[in-house]
Parts: sequence; structure tokens; C-alpha cells
Amino acid sequence: MKKLIALSSALLVTLYTFVAFAQEATAAGANAFNAYDAQMAAALGAGFAIGIGALGGALAQGRVAAAALEGIARNPGADAKIRTPMILGLALIESLVLYALLIAYFLQGKVGVVVGH
Repeated sequence: MKKLIALSSALLVTLYTFVAFAQEATAAGANAFNAYDAQMAAALGAGFAIGIGALGGALAQGRVAAAALEGIARNPGADAKIRTPMILGLALIESLVLYALLIAYFLQGKVGVVVGH
């Protein structure tokens, strides 16, 4: 019974907020809403750029390091020949993550141009 009351309370609160935010847009409100949409889309794009860039970079760096360590473990004499390409590969992977960060900053900077501020 307590679960039913908790569930009905949660549904009531959730559905009541939709009614509170339901309103008609006026001419001035519609322009403000479009500006808000542009800002929201730019922020969402920036968040995805950072998130996917960081996730992909972290996975790739993990695989590169694991493969290099496995190669060094199998043949310790090839340590010097494996380490330099590994560090170069890690630097290139990290540069892609930094490019994602740069794109996210550009998306945030373009908000003012899109909205007209």
C-alpha cells in the first residue's frame, strides 16, 4: 500500500508540472524561445563533443597502452622500439580530444552570433 501511495504521489507531482509549464507563446515569447533553442542546441552539441571525444580518447589510449605493455612484456628487448611509437600515438589521440574541446568552445562562442547578441 505504501508503494502505491508513493507511486501515485510521484505521478501526481510529475504530471502537475506539465500543467504548470503549459502556456501559449506570444510574439515576443516566441522569439525568446527560439533564442533559447539556439543556446540549448549549442550547449548540447558542446556537451556531446566533449563527452564523445573524451570517451573515445580514453578508450583508444587504454588500448594503445595495453598493446604496448603486452608487446614489451613479450619482448623486453624491444622496449625502446615500442615506447616511442606508443608515446607518439598517445599524443595524436590526445590531440583529437583537445580538438573536441576546441570545437565545444567554438560552439559556445557561436551562440551570441546565432542569437544576435
